[in-house]
Amino acid sequence: MKLKLDENLNERGIALLAGGGHDVSTVVLQKMQAAVDTQVIEACCKEGRALVTLDLDFANPISFRPSQYPGIAVLRLPKKASADDLLSAIRTLVEGLKHSPLSGKLWIVEIGRIREFNEEDSH
Repeated sequence: MKLKLDENLNERGIALLAGGGHDVSTVVLQKMQAAVDTQVIEACCKEGRALVTLDLDFANPISFRPSQYPGIAVLRLPKKASADDLLSAIRTLVEGLKHSPLSGKLWIVEIGRIREFNEEDSH
């Protein structure tokens, strides 16, 4: 799967996703740091890449309707999260991608668990 990692995800996360067979690009590589959310998601659409982010704004299905995008995975970490917590959430994402496509969906990824948003739930 083609993925774009938001600016707050590190090199080890890139390595885990690429090691899982995914084509990974980043906001940092494209010099889009501090870009507004709409610019980031538009770039994902143009490139056919699902977004992987810690930015909870992307978890709002009213602002970012999942069916309109190549996919959005929002990583939810515990308060006072460590680097290992981040990597555990990314490993959960890698496992989830083995079993289900992210395209057109919103996933909330926690350590050991993925919740998939269903657009009908917002009506």
